[in-house]
Amino acid sequence: MPDRYSRQVLFSDIGEAGQERIRSSQIAIVGCGALGSVSAEMLTRAGVGKLRLMDRDFVEESNLQRQSLFTEQHVTEGVPKAIAAERALRAINSEVAIEGVITDVSWENIEGLCQNHEIIVDGTDNFETRFLINDFAVKHRIPWVYGACVGSYGVAFAFEPGTTACLQCLLGGPPDVGTSETCDTVGILGPVVHVIAAYQVTQVLRILTGQSPSKKILQVDVWNGTWQTLGAGGAHHQQCPCCQHHKFRFLEGEEHTQMTRLCGRNAVQVSPQNKTHPDFHDLSRRLGKSGQVNFNQHMMRIRIESYEIALFADGRSIIRGTDDVSEARAVYAKYIGS
Repeated sequence: MPDRYSRQVLFSDIGEAGQERIRSSQIAIVGCGALGSVSAEMLTRAGVGKLRLMDRDFVEESNLQRQSLFTEQHVTEGVPKAIAAERALRAINSEVAIEGVITDVSWENIEGLCQNHEIIVDGTDNFETRFLINDFAVKHRIPWVYGACVGSYGVAFAFEPGTTACLQCLLGGPPDVGTSETCDTVGILGPVVHVIAAYQVTQVLRILTGQSPSKKILQVDVWNGTWQTLGAGGAHHQQCPCCQHHKFRFLEGEEHTQMTRLCGRNAVQVSPQNKTHPDFHDLSRRLGKSGQVNFNQHMMRIRIESYEIALFADGRSIIRGTDDVSEARAVYAKYIGS
């Protein structure tokens, strides 16, 4: 399709040479929710070479308001987001090698998942994973593009290890639990997702075509119509444990938690210490007497008592109906096993 990228090639800062660099690139996107799915679509249409999509979750009806790759059919079938995104993107651009991976990106697997990728795009919904990405990026000197949205507000910044400050320089550490607004408390507007994703993808394209990303933090409130940028590119903290002293606490598992409250979901993710491979057929027979059970090759959904349990092939589970980690642990142990 010689005309496919013609309008992008006509843009002088990309041109033929830039398009060739884009075409030969390998990009990793961590999280296929709002920002991740929108960014993935833009990068697929731009013609990147390879795109790896990683996500731990499945498509729900409340996602459809802002996660533009997904459809009602994905909800009905209970399709994991990584798989739904992979299918949708392949239909958009068959030239791009797209791989959806159903997984919770953690200190145990990020090295294998993100190595050999030129840039990492943040599509996550929690700071623990962002600090993990930051550790990995600094260690391997890989650029990554941070993005976050809540309500009508969004923020984004492109981190370039060795050139810009790192996330730990800017924030010190993850905010305390309960101190940050979430989609669950204030909601989220679809338009701000597209604005922030567009900025993230623009920074990716700049890096891929050999140009430096912006050294400023973008802050946007689409409802109030406010836009501002804050200079932070070279603001290295001289005592930063990560980029100055190369202490990677998140990457080494020192800051890992096995229980994660999920943004806007009234749900908790439970990750067993040792990876398991549950037998969905056996569980279906056992739990079918107590609740409603259905499954596919990727996951099982169990509706029992006041909970909905999504059990994945690696033993990881998302328990909806509580945001109390102790209660979620008890539910997991009761129905799935300890």
